[in-house]
Amino acid sequence: MSRYPDLIAIPFNSVFIRDLFVPGIPDSPLTPPASGYWVIISGNNLILSAGESGLTLPMGKIPDWLIASNVPLTIGSWRGRPLHIIQAASNITIRPPFVMEALNAAVQTIDDATLGIGGLARQILNWEQQSRFCSLCGGRTGPFVREWGRFCSVCNSKQFPKISPCAIVLVKRDDELLLVRDAAWPAGRYSLAAGYAGFGESLEDCAVREVKEETGIDIADVTYVGSQSWPFPSQLMAGFVATYAGGELVVDHSELEDARWFPVSALPALPPTRSIARRIIDTYCR
Repeated sequence: MSRYPDLIAIPFNSVFIRDLFVPGIPDSPLTPPASGYWVIISGNNLILSAGESGLTLPMGKIPDWLIASNVPLTIGSWRGRPLHIIQAASNITIRPPFVMEALNAAVQTIDDATLGIGGLARQILNWEQQSRFCSLCGGRTGPFVREWGRFCSVCNSKQFPKISPCAIVLVKRDDELLLVRDAAWPAGRYSLAAGYAGFGESLEDCAVREVKEETGIDIADVTYVGSQSWPFPSQLMAGFVATYAGGELVVDHSELEDARWFPVSALPALPPTRSIARRIIDTYCR
């Protein structure tokens, strides 16, 4: 029986940071630390230091205008030094030697390790922002000791980080691929059908349903091939390949701008190689 290789070495997965990052006990220092590395997030952007060695995480004391009024978190160590993360204002004006680079840029200029720790920091900061108040009673929450979780100061309920599972699937029909387009994407770009898992669904069920709902196509032989942590803001993308099993192409325009069958020899503009969608296409259709 043939077996598809697992997709593991994809940006934002921990494979690129496991030898550099040692997780620590979640901690909020009372004053901004002056030593160690910084991961500074502004929206979907990472603020880096530009120098002779290229773009790197800032280290040591950083300017007050970068920290503003936010309190940094120390989450472990990076390359043997303390690692602090902080959210900067989305409208911040960057001054040299600092530069701002998008984590989801069309062309990746950040190395995979820095991209990976930036994605992790973005997920943690998003969790911290979204969990300040209890979802049951609205009370103020506080952090657990030694793990990423929060408890309510009013009703004592507990919250843990929320990761949203999604299925993304490549559908093949002979030498053609089924690709879809969202109106918000860059002009001409197509990708794979994808969507969030619903109540009671397996990821395979989710893949079948999403393709059917968005395109009217039935699929079979749904095979798992790998996954990717996707920090925009906090998804886990489970990748599949499948074969065409019937149906006529009917685009759900409430979900998509377009969907088409493309010959493998004449594919349109595709997502960046940073994404699992592109990795699946490149791995199984070239």
